[in-house]
Amino acid sequence: MSVDIGTRLRHLRLMHNLSQRELAKRTGVTNSTISLIESNSSNPSVGALKRILDGIPIGLAEFFAFEPERPRKAFYRCDELTEIGKGPISYRQVGDNLFGRGLQILKECYQPGSDTGKVPLVHDGEEGGIVLSGRLEVTIDDERRILGPGDAYYFESHHPHRFRCIGPVPCEVVSACTPPTF
Repeated sequence: MSVDIGTRLRHLRLMHNLSQRELAKRTGVTNSTISLIESNSSNPSVGALKRILDGIPIGLAEFFAFEPERPRKAFYRCDELTEIGKGPISYRQVGDNLFGRGLQILKECYQPGSDTGKVPLVHDGEEGGIVLSGRLEVTIDDERRILGPGDAYYFESHHPHRFRCIGPVPCEVVSACTPPTF
């Protein structure tokens, strides 16, 4: 029997209205460590998990016994999308609770000049998207392309990748990834 620790932790953190940074401050664990655990890129030791759960607060037994209800909602108005980004990149997620779901859908908006960072992203799964407006520079491994409206990308996420808005106008993208990584 395997337990999805990352998704469970993320769900509980969001239930308690905590950002990754706030939980990190409470526990003395870096927010990058919490991010890696939530994306299932890293498995915490029992001690590290206990320290993180103390910041919520919830005990280990309660954590492993917790089974949130699977989302049943099928339709979402624009104002019901959940903002999970901050700063110059907006990530508006379809659904607020992805526990038990295998797909994450986002409406992304990159402000001019914004990017996902100098360090490329790497995680398990696949992702793809279609540019709706603006221009998006997508780098996967050593290959770089500038995509415009109607252009798309689709790749295995274990390849290092980065996204950057090119030009003077915001870039909007609809994307999907599996498994959910945010």
